[in-house]
Amino acid sequence: MAVSQDPQPHVLIDKPAVPTGAGGLSAWKGGMILITALLALPLAVIVASVFWPDKATWSHLADTVLADYVINSALLAIGVGFGTFILGTGTAWLLSVCEFPGRRLFEWALLLPLAMPAYIIAYTYTGLLDVAGPVQSGLRALTGWSVGDYPFPEIRSLGGAIVMLTLVLYPYVYMLTRAAFLEQSSSALNVARSLGLGPWAMFRRVALPLARPSIVAGLSLAIMETLADYGTVQYFGIPTLTTGIFRTWFGLDDTIAAAQLSALLLTFIFTVIIIERLSRRQARYHHHGHWQARPSFQLRRGPAALAVLACALPLALGFLVPSAQLLAWSLEVAPTRDLGEFAVLVSRSVGLAGLTAILALLLALFLAYGHRLMPGRLTFTINRIAGMGYALPGTVIAVGVIIPFAAFDNTLDAWMRDQFGISTGLLLSGTVAALVFAYLVRFLAVSLNTVEAGLGRIRPSMDDAARSMGANAGRTLWRVHIPLIRGSLLTAALLVFVDVLKELPATLVLRPFDFNTLAVRAFELASDERLRDAALPALAIVAAGLIPVILVSRSITRARGHEGSISSRDPIDE
Repeated sequence: MAVSQDPQPHVLIDKPAVPTGAGGLSAWKGGMILITALLALPLAVIVASVFWPDKATWSHLADTVLADYVINSALLAIGVGFGTFILGTGTAWLLSVCEFPGRRLFEWALLLPLAMPAYIIAYTYTGLLDVAGPVQSGLRALTGWSVGDYPFPEIRSLGGAIVMLTLVLYPYVYMLTRAAFLEQSSSALNVARSLGLGPWAMFRRVALPLARPSIVAGLSLAIMETLADYGTVQYFGIPTLTTGIFRTWFGLDDTIAAAQLSALLLTFIFTVIIIERLSRRQARYHHHGHWQARPSFQLRRGPAALAVLACALPLALGFLVPSAQLLAWSLEVAPTRDLGEFAVLVSRSVGLAGLTAILALLLALFLAYGHRLMPGRLTFTINRIAGMGYALPGTVIAVGVIIPFAAFDNTLDAWMRDQFGISTGLLLSGTVAALVFAYLVRFLAVSLNTVEAGLGRIRPSMDDAARSMGANAGRTLWRVHIPLIRGSLLTAALLVFVDVLKELPATLVLRPFDFNTLAVRAFELASDERLRDAALPALAIVAAGLIPVILVSRSITRARGHEGSISSRDPIDE
């Protein structure tokens, strides 16, 4: 899931920003409704599937593997939630109130695992930790043991999947929780320290309860990404709801049962969303706006070393080690690889991602500016529905896209055969158009939120000035707003571009025949146990994933001057 700037959709302007004809506004609103209806189609199909006639397949699933799907998905979500909470909140607190060597570096470097898709880190650690990998081979060479003479944790297991997902998803919790810690009232923290509380007692009794809404928000993002994961659990052979959807569809050839499994997965997703919203609604914490120095603890010797270790371990395990291994494998196989094939993969992936990014940017600009022109509950709701796809797993969206597209193709083909004796074939199913549509459903929210945030920073007086000069809505958008939000537009396009490059399950299902992308090819090669051959496309995906991390890191660097100063530094030596 990409990190975008916070939108400001709740700010309602009393009048349209720029006057235009009633017909023009109606047409704009109609366009917004049409776009949202199309984007909501996959979700509507999945919800409607609950009421479709039951087949023998669903009864078979309920009697055999459905319980495993549900239990493993739940255990995976709970395990990753616990792991990301420990890593995310712990490192966030250390970097918020403690001084130790490397603190400035860790502030942004702990975000780097966001660039590493979970399925890629799973491939990498499998190659490192398997029986034939360098870790176990080195252990046997060092001790003289044989295979089976020593216990070694199985990487391809539920526990292994929890660890892999935790290592790449904890930055969601870290980022939101650290922001909450830095925004907390310094008075409360100073009072707590004046009562003799140390950093961890202050964390447990004061900071943690105050940061609960942000922690829950970060955990919700991590858990939703966990439930949406396909590549990791499929590679590790763990039966979950996402792998069950694929097996039901392709193994049992039952799209209705696959859609109903998707609806079951959605209940997990929406439960997480509801819990997160209730947490924010019920927890209203306020702090005054008067600046005070923030308490800080100067760590020395043992505590400082432990703090460095606590921050270095997730960074090393979640990014540095797998990146180094991918680079080593890539350098090893590059001389023997057909770089022409790799160039085709890059061109297809970049082309798909670029096309989707441009379309998502245009749609986001249309929707966000429509809300600015016609502020109100209707346009606000339209935009929120249009962005709902970001909460849906790629597997679910793929099912929701292929069912109506296939129905349209079959209906049109039957009608053309009946009327004209010709076959139209598949016009939408299995085409790039279906794939791009699924990407738009999945990632429009990333672009929409960023564009809304950019427009929200433009004062209404700018629109008033344009109105006084006789500019209409379109001219004001082109001549005034777009130049002012060019940075937000570029950020929105980059975030969507990177998300599309990393997307695996929707691409696997909807791609045209023999049409591979970097993500799909890496998955295929890894599934065939050709981990070294998978390294080059995987490394390219990781390199692209660094773009949003760099953008967020720059924001953190700019925000350093607003964190608050240090009231006094109490040394902690032991």
